[in-house]
Amino acid sequence: MVDQSAVGRGFTPVTARVEPGRLRYFLKTLGEQNPVYCDEQVARDQGYSATPVPPTYLFCLEMMDAERPFEFLTDLNIDLARVLHGEQRFAYHAPVVVGDTLTFKSRVTDVTDKKGGAMTLVVIETKVTNQHGAHVADTARTIVVRN
Repeated sequence: MVDQSAVGRGFTPVTARVEPGRLRYFLKTLGEQNPVYCDEQVARDQGYSATPVPPTYLFCLEMMDAERPFEFLTDLNIDLARVLHGEQRFAYHAPVVVGDTLTFKSRVTDVTDKKGGAMTLVVIETKVTNQHGAHVADTARTIVVRN
């Protein structure tokens, strides 16, 4: 069972490049048709330096390029079969676009027991920086562990 001792625990940073082919596949899978994400000229006309990524792409990119995509589960001794997706949040501080190389640094920021210990909520926050060291986004995900 995860407890307060997990708060502050960090995980191996992940570095990932925003590649156009992988982004197209992601957009196609979602059925995303917003031209700003699909057409570089439209993106440039709207002030982007290149095609931007949709908000949820950061979670996907981090997991695809991680050597151990479920490192947090292993390190916190959480059985994947007991995990439910609780919530995810994104805060963008600058555009993330095709060609960027991103670094994801994640850590546990909260652990809360609910329903008399029947479940535990674990919040993992991630700071995302680009190849210039600019802090471009923060993401957070809450996982629910059924105890």
